[in-house]
Order: sequence, then C-alpha cells, then structure tokens
Amino acid sequence: MMGKPRGRDLGLPFPGKPGKFNAITDVAGVRVGFVTLTDPARNMRTGVTAIVPREDGEAPRPVWAGHYALNGNGEMTGTHWIDDAGYFIGPVLITNTHSVGAAHQGAVRWMIDRFAGYFARAHAWAMPVVAETYDGVLNDINALHVTPQHAIDAIESARTGPVAEGSVGGGNGMIAYEFKGGTGTASRIVDVDGHSFTVGALVQANHGIRPWLMMLGVPVGRLMPEGRLRETESGSIIVVLATDAPLSRTSLRQMAKRAALGIARGGTPGGNNSGDIFLAFSVSNPRPQPEDDDALLTRTELNNDRLDPLYLGAVEAIEEAVVNTIVAGEDVATFKPAGQVCRAIDTARLRALFGLAD
Repeated sequence: MMGKPRGRDLGLPFPGKPGKFNAITDVAGVRVGFVTLTDPARNMRTGVTAIVPREDGEAPRPVWAGHYALNGNGEMTGTHWIDDAGYFIGPVLITNTHSVGAAHQGAVRWMIDRFAGYFARAHAWAMPVVAETYDGVLNDINALHVTPQHAIDAIESARTGPVAEGSVGGGNGMIAYEFKGGTGTASRIVDVDGHSFTVGALVQANHGIRPWLMMLGVPVGRLMPEGRLRETESGSIIVVLATDAPLSRTSLRQMAKRAALGIARGGTPGGNNSGDIFLAFSVSNPRPQPEDDDALLTRTELNNDRLDPLYLGAVEAIEEAVVNTIVAGEDVATFKPAGQVCRAIDTARLRALFGLAD
C-alpha cells in the first residue's frame, strides 16, 4: 500500500543505513510484482507476490542461494535442490498455503514461455521457488481464488523502485502479532573492508501473538493489548534476502539462518505452529547453466570471516521490514470466525510509546 507512512517515516529509530528505496529492490536488478485479489462479496483477500532476481537473457542463469527453516510448519518449494546445488533459476513467489500449486504451475508456464528456446533445445526443467503463509482468517482459502494466471501476472508486473507494503500480493490476507500484517521490505548498505554491498529483505508476515510483539526493544504488544484475535500462535513468516555481495552457497545459507535473529527482534520465539522459512540469494557471479558452462569455474567470493556486516545488515533489514508490514495495515473484517475485526496498529499511539510528539 503506497502512501502510508513506513516505520522510519513515523520516526522509529531504526539502526543502519538503508538504500535509496529502503527495499529489496535496492539490490541492483531485483524486481518485485504483485497481484492483489480483494472481493468482500466472495470472502476473497489474498494474492501473489513475485520477486524476480534479475533480467536473464535467452536462457536462465543460476541465482546462488541458501535456505534455512527455523520451524517447518510451512512450505517453500525448490529448497531440496538449493541445499544440494546452491542455486535456483526463475522467480520466487509467495502466496497463501492452498495456492502453492497454482503459483508453481504459473511460474513454470512463465519460465517455459520466457526461455522458450532453452526449453525447446535442452532437456530443461523448471523448479521455481514458491513459499506460503496461511490467510484463512481473513480469506476463504478453501475457495482457491489464486490461479496460475495470477502468478504469471504477478511476475510480469515486477518492477524496480519503491515496493508496496501491507495488504498487497500474497500479504493481502495476513496477520502479524494480531495486528493486520502482510508484505514488508527494507534494506541496508554495508561496508566490508572498503567494499560497499547492499542487502535487502522482503517478508510476508503472518506470525506472532500480541504479548510477544517488540519494536526496537519496546514491548509494544503488552502496551497495546486491545483487539486480540487468538491466544496461541498459528501463523508463519517467509523471509527473502537478496544481496549483490559475492557469496558462496555456504555463506548464503549462513545468511539465511540470520533471518531467525531478525524476526526474533520482533519478539517471536518461532512458535510450534509457525512456518518460519527463509531464503537468501546473491545476484553476483552470473554464470550459464552448469550443462552449458566450463568444466573449471572461477568465481569471486567474499571471505567468510568478513561476513559480520552483512549478517547485521540482514538482521536490521528484517526487523524493519516486519514493522513496515504492521504500520501499513488497515482494519479488516475476519472471515473465519466471522464477526471480528483484525485491527490496524494505532500509529499515533505507537509514536507516543517512543516519545515522539505529533
């Protein structure tokens, strides 16, 4: 939702230096697109978020990656291959739990059409990354509103620049710490021995219960307890990290692990019913597909002993991205159970908790 104040706009004292857009799109070449589906008459509040790592040529090129699952009550396709090969090809999609199949089919169709020559000449296969969180409180998830074409449209809409937040794309029906949650993003510029790199985060936040919520060390959830929806955690969070730093597959998995620390700054312990699944990728070192590449490869990689600034940047960006999902929220009536309202956070009260005058 463009136009609503973000956490930093409210005056919240986030640490670190953000990029131009304070978004995952600050990583050169990364694009984000959405299809947002809202129709109260059909109990529809859902969608698809697409992250396109870069603009490839006639054939897809590996995007170096690592993944980590803090708690596995959720899904992110393609991760077995990421664990073995250290890369993926194609877009990353995020949607609701029951729409993984539709989004996956759409992403495969898009890849076959986008790289038609490659799929025609080679025994090529498409294994896109599709992740999910559950939106069945605000959306009739069993109605299967999302179609493969919605996934294609989300990919085709992907752009650089500012990224919409809150009730957009796959984040449309999400709840975070019992406030209206959804999509959020942030970035950090970090220095590693005189080399400047960018790390950006995008989250689909649907996790946590109110008493857990912390913002920059302030127990916001305990100080704003009104309008609770549940007593136990039953949500999830997907985190996607992008960077232009030249990282090995091992380093990218280590960065993905730090997403657990980023979401923990918001207060979650990673509940048993939560799917807390994280992906980190680097757009550096573009190479052809392995079957078309040289036998001996040379790549630039950042020394593992120099990664701490990137780890810190990732943690800070994730913490801010989660806050951005919440402050972008708006009041939404619940579908199941009917008759309740998932409230937006009161940003004026939030500012007052930080001693910020209106």
